Amino acid sequence: MTAHSAARLTRQKRQQQIVDHVLAKGDASVAELTELTGVSVMTVHRDIAELADRGILRKYHGGVSAQPSTVFESSSDFRLHAHTGEKEALARAALEFVTPGMSLMLDDSTTALAFAKLLPQVGPLTVVTNYRLITEELRPVEDVRLISIGGEYSRTHDSWIGLSALEMIKSFSVDLTVVSTSAITGTMTYHQEQEIVALKRAMREAGSVSVLLMDHSKVGRSALHRLDPVSAFDHVLLSGPVEDELVAEMGKLTQVRVVQP
Repeated sequence: MTAHSAARLTRQKRQQQIVDHVLAKGDASVAELTELTGVSVMTVHRDIAELADRGILRKYHGGVSAQPSTVFESSSDFRLHAHTGEKEALARAALEFVTPGMSLMLDDSTTALAFAKLLPQVGPLTVVTNYRLITEELRPVEDVRLISIGGEYSRTHDSWIGLSALEMIKSFSVDLTVVSTSAITGTMTYHQEQEIVALKRAMREAGSVSVLLMDHSKVGRSALHRLDPVSAFDHVLLSGPVEDELVAEMGKLTQVRVVQP
């Protein structure tokens, strides 16, 4: 690892520490964050400015506060560093549904990104996605025919969304759709943004088989907008720990499996 790469990793970990602290408390002063991270006041100010520019924190004189939870939950940067071990375990389990020659549609979830990283192991595939990081991951893989869904670029999601993206999704029919979302109860799935609900629903409908991947932080929660009933997905993979009662409730509606990191 180069010195530049090491410095970048350290910055990411420090900024994640800042975000976690502000999320837990609601706000924090610069002095408080300087003590927390052990770096200079100037470095904390730079971190705060960067996080505010990315829409993750709200900056005010002398400190920062949490943006509404929808911004945290939607931010690709924030999601990339959350529950990574669980997402990798879910991705490994989902790989069992893939065989060479299949066509796949992947959403802009970081769980789908973890899944995409395993696809070169399978062989020739066609992958359709609206997530920039998945296209970057699979771009060098010669065995993968890559189709990028276009539309309006969202810096928050780091993906292409909007009406054009929706229409393009509806034009496809794939063998397998792999998606994640913000929340799930025993009978219903949810997302906090209405526009994203329409995209994810269209993706599920485009697949002959649909697989929903959910880490434990999303289970037993709801969000503002209903996405689809649990019964609409052919398979639901959850990462533990998950309450047995919830798993049993879902199991009456579809195929459910709990995987461990």
